[in-house]
Amino acid sequence: MPDQLLEIAGRRVLLFAGDDPPLAYERDANDFISAAWEAKADWAAIQTARLTPDFWRLSTRLAGEVIQKFVNYQVGLAIVGDISAEVAASGALRDFVYESNKGPSVWFVADMAELQRKLASS
Repeated sequence: MPDQLLEIAGRRVLLFAGDDPPLAYERDANDFISAAWEAKADWAAIQTARLTPDFWRLSTRLAGEVIQKFVNYQVGLAIVGDISAEVAASGALRDFVYESNKGPSVWFVADMAELQRKLASS
């Protein structure tokens, strides 16, 4: 499935295909941000299949560095997919996800329906 540009609650969301190259390094975030800008998207929705195990280990700092890039470039970031196993394995990650989901620009959502609900209510 190719990347898809969606209109959700008046926002342009670029949904990245789950089977393309992973976001494995901080510099890979640039490719996602560039694609979002080219599509004039307000949000990037990245499926969990595109994230490497290092993203979920906060000690690698990958998640923080990637998220900071999206925030700096003012592109909303939604991580889409089931992360219950990762959250169950790490209290720090659980807290990170909880705090991120309270903010306006980075969300961890189970599926696109949850992203649609969050965008509609923001």
